[in-house]
Amino acid sequence: MSNEIRRLPKKTVIIIGILIASGLAIFMVLKTLKEEKMTEVLATLGHTNIKEVKVINRLSVEDKKTRYKSSVYKIMFYDNTLRQTCSGFVHRGKDNKYTKDLDCK
Repeated sequence: MSNEIRRLPKKTVIIIGILIASGLAIFMVLKTLKEEKMTEVLATLGHTNIKEVKVINRLSVEDKKTRYKSSVYKIMFYDNTLRQTCSGFVHRGKDNKYTKDLDCK
């Protein structure tokens, strides 16, 4: 009993490669846009001279009393002015107003 191994056609391999490359490109673009948006938000909150912004995750939260849904971002960045690495949370509430809970060390 011999097993025959069939290779994938070149066209299929090329299509799979293109799909993987486009998926990675879309992921990188979305990650960059999220970091740029958080840089703008942090500038409005008083951290203007920053670098190495990383958005670790985004959580959807809901206020139990008002049933209002909002977002909390867990972030980490380096503040050039303070010469410290800061990490913490940025909360987007009603009317897209942002508040921060950051710890710089």
